[in-house]
Order: sequence, then C-alpha cells, then structure tokens
Amino acid sequence: MNLQPDGSALVVLSGGQDSTTCMYWAMRHFRRVVALTFRYGQKHALEVDLARSLAAEAGVEWHCMELPFLGGLSGGCSLTDPSLAIEQESPAPGHYPSTFVPGRNLFFLSIAAVFARDRGIHDIVTGVSQTDFSGYPDCRDAFVKSLGVTLNLAIDEQFRIHTPLMWLSKAQTWQLADELGVLETIRTRTLTCYNGIPGDGCGHCPACLLRRKGYEEYRNSIDNHLKNKCIE
Repeated sequence: MNLQPDGSALVVLSGGQDSTTCMYWAMRHFRRVVALTFRYGQKHALEVDLARSLAAEAGVEWHCMELPFLGGLSGGCSLTDPSLAIEQESPAPGHYPSTFVPGRNLFFLSIAAVFARDRGIHDIVTGVSQTDFSGYPDCRDAFVKSLGVTLNLAIDEQFRIHTPLMWLSKAQTWQLADELGVLETIRTRTLTCYNGIPGDGCGHCPACLLRRKGYEEYRNSIDNHLKNKCIE
C-alpha cells in the first residue's frame, strides 16, 4: 500500500504490544494520527487505561468506544467470561483458543471505518499478524483484504487498511519497536497478558509466552551480531 505522509490515519489501539507499535509506526508515516480503543468486556480492561496514557504521551488524539454486546454474542470465551480460566496450553488441532472472540476484528475494523469516515480519514492501521496470530482467523491477510473491499463497497469510500505487522514474527515486531525508538516503552508500558498484568505480564499465559519468546529471540540476535562484530 502507498503511504501518504501528509495525510491522517486512524489506529485501532488496544494498549498491547502490537497495536502500540503500530501507533508509533503510523506517527512515522502520517502527519496526523488518531487512536480508537474498544472496551468490550475484556478481563484485561486495564489495557484501555494504558492505551489512553500511551496515546496522551505520544500526543495522539484518543477515543474510546464501548461495545458491551461483543462479549455476549457467543459463550466459551475466556477473555470475556469471568467464570472461565485462561487456558495455558495450545488448543487441539482444528480448535480455536479459548481466548478467541468471534468477530472481534470484523467489528473493530468496521466500526473504525465508520468512525474514520466521519473525520475524513481513509487510512486505518491495525496490528494483526498472520505470522504470530495465535490461531485467530480474523488476523489473516485474506480476511483483512476481503474486509477492505467490503467496507469500500458498503460505505462508498476508498479506505486503505494498513497491517505493518502482518508478515513479521514477534522478534521482528520487537525489532520494529526498537527501530522506532520505543522498545522500552513497548516492553514496560503495554499490556499483552491475558491475565491483565502490564509489561512482562504473568509469564505463563499464551500471550505472555509468545511475547517473551519473541523478545528473547530479538535480544539474542543483537547479542550475536555484537559478538560477530567483535570477532571481526
């Protein structure tokens, strides 16, 4: 997708590692950035407060929208049902993780498009990734491309959905944060943990394990690079 350095972009900002990295990415590529956060009954709702503070610190206009219906559309989701524990192991083949919220990105991006249209914004940025997507079908490139076509037909606009992390591993996402100069902000101020603990999180939920594995891989790659330079 062609970027428009002089234009505006709307970032779907959860307050987690990926979306916050995307906010800073958008700030690098667009003159004006607006952030939209959703509260949908998620257990880790502290991410909403972190999104607000991160946007304020970055000088980004921030909005929050309540979607109380989303968590009640389907049962069995451990992110929105307080009676269910977060699973610690990967699901069996052919099954989605218990943290899968059906239709979440479908609703988020559709609402974001309507919200953006009202503000004259046509570039929407989201942190979904098909490389490290935890088994969520609505993080896939095919879904995003399909939805982009649908939104343009439904609203009669020309939205561009940017997915800077789509083909990046978690290690590469950490690398991008470092290149953007916000590695420590992402590491200490964002909330990825399904149990609602900021920074390094609980250390044992699937989101924390994926995040930590990526960080360690990135740090090891830096150490190896420095070691090789010393040898040279």
